[in-house]
Amino acid sequence: MAKLTFEISMSLDGFIAGPAASMEQPLGEGGERLHQWIFGLASWRKRHGQSGGTTNVDSEVLEESLSTTGATLMGRRMFSGGEGPWGDDPNADGWWGDDPPFRTPVFVLTHHARETVTKQGGTTYTFVTDGIEAAFEQARAAAGDKNVGLGGGASVAQQYLKAGLLDELQIHLVPVLLGGGVRLFDDLGAEQLGLEATRIIESPGITHLRFRVVK
Repeated sequence: MAKLTFEISMSLDGFIAGPAASMEQPLGEGGERLHQWIFGLASWRKRHGQSGGTTNVDSEVLEESLSTTGATLMGRRMFSGGEGPWGDDPNADGWWGDDPPFRTPVFVLTHHARETVTKQGGTTYTFVTDGIEAAFEQARAAAGDKNVGLGGGASVAQQYLKAGLLDELQIHLVPVLLGGGVRLFDDLGAEQLGLEATRIIESPGITHLRFRVVK
């Protein structure tokens, strides 16, 4: 059965996005620093239709994630940065244009119904209005024998954690300090979250931490 996995880059002070997110800076002020490690990797460039790039342990970690993901879940804010009716969303088509890098079915959590959108390269966007469990069941069916990747953002990840649906968490710990912004582990309530470390991979610029969520 497909696992639900969440993968995110995080600063040393616990932030996964900077403060004051906007349409111009969707990752907030300084948030792009969390992802600089990924842009030059061969596996990232290949998925985005580019050639070349660096092949190293970071590229291998990313390639592993890409190859084992059969469907993706994400929140409305991650998809477009907007809210409310789709007709009022200036970025209703999403951030990634006509050829998104997912290459799999993507299920978007939203309060506003919309027909499925088909893009190039195998990406489809299905908009789910009846909750996180229903979205996960649809994504799991679409993923087949692969995993479902939870794309975020933080609020969506927290909802799946609190519901006991998340199986695995992979944090790419980046040696930067943002000083403010969005924390992954805020708003989890009083219930203790059990995490079991299953893998630690170090590279010169980043540490990859994988945890099993103990249920």
